[in-house]
Amino acid sequence: MPVSPKRRLVADALRDAIATGRYAPGQRLPGEHDLAERFAVSRGTVRAALADLADEEYIAIHGGIGSIVTFDGAALDPRSGWARSLAATGTEIAVRVLRIERVSRPGQAAELGLDDPDFIAVDRVRHVVGGPDVSLERSLVPPFGRLASAVDDGLVDDSLTATIASAGLVPALAEQWVDVQPLTAEEAASLHRAVGEPFLHSRRVSRTADGRFVEAVDSLLDPSRFRLHMKFGSAS
Repeated sequence: MPVSPKRRLVADALRDAIATGRYAPGQRLPGEHDLAERFAVSRGTVRAALADLADEEYIAIHGGIGSIVTFDGAALDPRSGWARSLAATGTEIAVRVLRIERVSRPGQAAELGLDDPDFIAVDRVRHVVGGPDVSLERSLVPPFGRLASAVDDGLVDDSLTATIASAGLVPALAEQWVDVQPLTAEEAASLHRAVGEPFLHSRRVSRTADGRFVEAVDSLLDPSRFRLHMKFGSAS
């Protein structure tokens, strides 16, 4: 399909502005509405021109970017908690809590920019009822309020998500890293798997909207059940 003259005009003008340094690397372009007014075109034309520039790698379109973990093909939403999200897939999942205890991790505290080296560590294994273990999750959370008392009182409703909420923390920002790791002897024993078996490894750090630390969780996920799907939405 031929490219419309207006779309080409917008793309050429923005490409020239980027190439000549009028927009510095990392600088955000004007919004779709502003560009549409500037070039006297529709926002749809602007959106198409921006898509052309993204295809040519002049710009990166970041709106709506997020990673989605899927289980047996169904998308999971960690904001609502793994248990609730996994239950929505129709597969019956149960959880074994391996430990809830106070630990000192000065190195990790430094990495996270925290002054207090103490955390509450919560380790859990999830398994298909009547079937295999599918994940090992090791969380570190701040040692205050209901999170601190979880060492003696357990999790609220057997849910770390509910316990975090009871401590007054609302995760709003997160970073995630994903790779593949072979199971160590300890991990293999916890999951009833073979030592060295490759598992999908996810590390996610979440914070409140004002930057307070909420949780650092390392998850080992059975790659035959879990997938990581990257989602990209269009934006100006």
